[in-house]
Amino acid sequence: MNQLKILRYEVGQLQANCYFVIHENYCLIFDPGDSADFLLEEIQRKRLNVLALFASHGHFDHVMAAGEIQAALNIPFYIAKEDLFLLKRAGETARYFLGHEPHVVPPKETKDLREGGFKIDDLRFRIIRTPGHTPGARCFYFKSEKALFTGDTLFKNAIGRYDFSYSSKKDLTHSIKRLYQLPEETVVYPGHGEKTTIGVEKGRGIIENL
Repeated sequence: MNQLKILRYEVGQLQANCYFVIHENYCLIFDPGDSADFLLEEIQRKRLNVLALFASHGHFDHVMAAGEIQAALNIPFYIAKEDLFLLKRAGETARYFLGHEPHVVPPKETKDLREGGFKIDDLRFRIIRTPGHTPGARCFYFKSEKALFTGDTLFKNAIGRYDFSYSSKKDLTHSIKRLYQLPEETVVYPGHGEKTTIGVEKGRGIIENL
């Protein structure tokens, strides 16, 4: 398979990372967090054939544009069933954190993200269960590209929050240890901030000090 192209867009007030993973003119979108109009314009401008949307977890800053994009393109939206409760209250949560009433189009339907191999067209990757930040957090690993999309589980020099009522420090620690088993040269594309690698983050010893 030809090399994938990865584009990053910082969207919304919380500057969440939305990623376009492109093979030829086919595209997968990870974490369509906000700015649906802008993302749809990018899709049209680059003449992309979007196959599906994926959420690393259900927090509003990673899913708010999903419904609008899904309605415009008639494509599936994948999110773990354990995080559907967060998706359903995305508008309410956004209002609390952002201080205004956001425009949120609810997805017309969702599909569950189960752990294991995933193939859509010629794009192949592995879904990894990484609960802790949220119960249904998922990471997406493209082995051929040595690329890992981690949402809010693992960042550059940081890990996800675990102080929500539904979070788990124990689960998050276990999840990150699973990610550390991937090759050290694996590039980490987080839900916020700049990219890093598994080797660099493993060497920081963050979870050992929790």
